[in-house]
Amino acid sequence: MDTKIGSLDTCKPSSNDVCCPTNGTVSTIQSSVSPTIVSTSEATLGRHLARRLVQVGVTDVFSVPGDFNLTLLDHLIAEPGLNLIGCCNELNAGYAADGYARSRGVGACVVTFTVGGLSVLNAIAGAYSENLPLICIVGGPNSNDYGTNRILHHTIGLPDFSQELRCFQTVTCYQAVVNNLEDAHELIDTAISTALKESKPVYISIGCNLPAIPHPTFSRDPVPFSLSPKLSNKLGLEAAVEAAAEFLNKAVKPVIVGGPKLRVAKACEAFVELADASGYAVAVMPSAKGLVPEQHPRFIGTYWGAVSTAFCAEIVESADAYLFAGPIYNDYSSVGYSLLLKKEKAIIVQPDRVVVGNGPAFGCVLMKDFLRELAKRLHHNNTAYENYHRIFVPEGHPLKSAPKEPLRVNVLFQHIQKMLSGESAVIAETGDSWFNCQKLKLPTGCGYEFQMQYGSIGWSVGATLGYAQAVPEKRVIACIGDGSFQVTAQDVSTMLRCGQKTIIFLINNGGYTIEVEIHDGPYNVIKNWNYTALVDAIHNGEGKCWTAKVFCEEELIEAIETATGAKKDCLCFIEVIVHKDDTSKELLEWGSRVSAANSRPPNPQ
Repeated sequence: MDTKIGSLDTCKPSSNDVCCPTNGTVSTIQSSVSPTIVSTSEATLGRHLARRLVQVGVTDVFSVPGDFNLTLLDHLIAEPGLNLIGCCNELNAGYAADGYARSRGVGACVVTFTVGGLSVLNAIAGAYSENLPLICIVGGPNSNDYGTNRILHHTIGLPDFSQELRCFQTVTCYQAVVNNLEDAHELIDTAISTALKESKPVYISIGCNLPAIPHPTFSRDPVPFSLSPKLSNKLGLEAAVEAAAEFLNKAVKPVIVGGPKLRVAKACEAFVELADASGYAVAVMPSAKGLVPEQHPRFIGTYWGAVSTAFCAEIVESADAYLFAGPIYNDYSSVGYSLLLKKEKAIIVQPDRVVVGNGPAFGCVLMKDFLRELAKRLHHNNTAYENYHRIFVPEGHPLKSAPKEPLRVNVLFQHIQKMLSGESAVIAETGDSWFNCQKLKLPTGCGYEFQMQYGSIGWSVGATLGYAQAVPEKRVIACIGDGSFQVTAQDVSTMLRCGQKTIIFLINNGGYTIEVEIHDGPYNVIKNWNYTALVDAIHNGEGKCWTAKVFCEEELIEAIETATGAKKDCLCFIEVIVHKDDTSKELLEWGSRVSAANSRPPNPQ
């Protein structure tokens, strides 16, 4: 049966529950609707685009105005169901749309031609790497200027207007250049539906003179999309399940490991069903944290090679069979290619493909179908979990701080752990926060997001803005390093304009700590800012904001009590001063291994 796109599923956003932590899969089945006839004067491209965005679940669009998109912005503002959020720069607008898509299932941003488009490009590339459906809309040149050999402003001074398009072709799954009204309806709808089907960003350029012009193709409200769901090849599915079941049922101590592509495959629930039925020990790759409920009775933590949760790597790597669902093995997730895994022991399940050991391989098999069918065929086997239970030793606690002792990072995260609940979400910036946040135990319903594949420093500021806007009922806790914050700090301003209640922990250790541990040099030391004073200046008496600078545990406790008590309705910015060499032990290990991978000499010719 066809699946109609019209609003979002009620699947909880970014939760640690038994579902993918996107706020829905943008695949709600709707009853038939009779499209409203639109008056001729209102039957415009701009109105159609605005209505379509609302229809697929976008109620907030992140934008930076420029002369080529101003008329389009007028039409977006005029749409009652759409909230236009002006950002301080295009990069943050793109990051905000990324964070929004992680929660809502789809996000959108609007920028101007070339100067805006090339500024947002980095954020779009990150969304592509993370399989996020993001609609990037650019206000383009006047339709009359195409093919005229004219030179326009906001370009590199050549009469060729395709530079921006060519840049976007590598980081989007569909590109639409709308420079006439005859095919505008088709191009816009194809772009948006492709983003939803492929779970990737798309690019839509709209001529600046077109949004306000009526056209007959826009004379009715947009009809809800009807997207045919992908189907597994039935014979291939049966063969894949049979081969995998035979492989796993003869194993003595098999395990299953969830990967980041569980999200795009919409297979989180199916993965949990497999875990329940099989009895296997359950782990996640670092970039899949938050996709699998950590309250599962056989959850053993994060599998990240040498920097895994205690005792997790020993169980996974000693297993005689392991099923990885949706993995990405890059140099970061493999800790410099140092995982002790053997291909002949592994079943690799990708969103539409299954490989069993060294073979056979099965295509056109959807992950969620495969996991559900496999769950019915496996013998219950909890040997690996029993082995884990036998060797497990509970974690210790950080050494108790002396009175007024300088604050340590492990003490900070001990207190952040106590703040988490089902009404909160964690955003972890690229850097040591990756490793410290990875060790947090997420309560049921607690969201968790970070950008591991692309790893763009500064991502978290915009992503926090977008994520918090998408789920105002959650209080977002963002852990951001000082170096990353300096890249994108401006959009704390937009958080204040939107009335957000985020708690930002700014971890001030004087530089790019993650890069120090890979390869140190003077370039990793940054100019120290007075971060609380900066945020106070951005606040400027408008909106609700509270800042604090803490040097010791006593001050941290007081700040957290204030942020969660008297200032719970404010954006709270807590600058945490720590020693420049105070890092997690995992970063020290990971950094040395990634450094070794980066410094491999060229292969002999």
